[in-house]
Amino acid sequence: QVQLVESGGGLVQAGGSLRLSCSASGRTFSSYSLGWFRQAPGNQREFVAVLARSTGSTYYADSVKGRFTISRDNPKNTVYLQMNSLKPGDTAVYYCAARASPVVSSRVAEYTYWGQGIKVTVSS
Repeated sequence: QVQLVESGGGLVQAGGSLRLSCSASGRTFSSYSLGWFRQAPGNQREFVAVLARSTGSTYYADSVKGRFTISRDNPKNTVYLQMNSLKPGDTAVYYCAARASPVVSSRVAEYTYWGQGIKVTVSS
């Protein structure tokens, strides 16, 4: 069992930056592949970024590639999402998620553990 808690959201102007954090408790943090997803009002939850458990490889949605960076700090049991050059289209509730597999996935259904979500609003 893993408990995930996001922080760091808020309101930012277009072009600005935010860093989201996701703190984990429970079983060994390093055993999980970690992802960030987001859900805008009226839309389905969508993949943003993922970091593989074993290799540390990262993958991003095309819409955020080059602007967002996912990273983890295993001793702190924390995964981060650095978001730069934010756009109004990035406005959404952001969720971190974990799955006990070394294989990365962009599919919502393949993640077992989810945080409660944190709101990010980008104004134009």
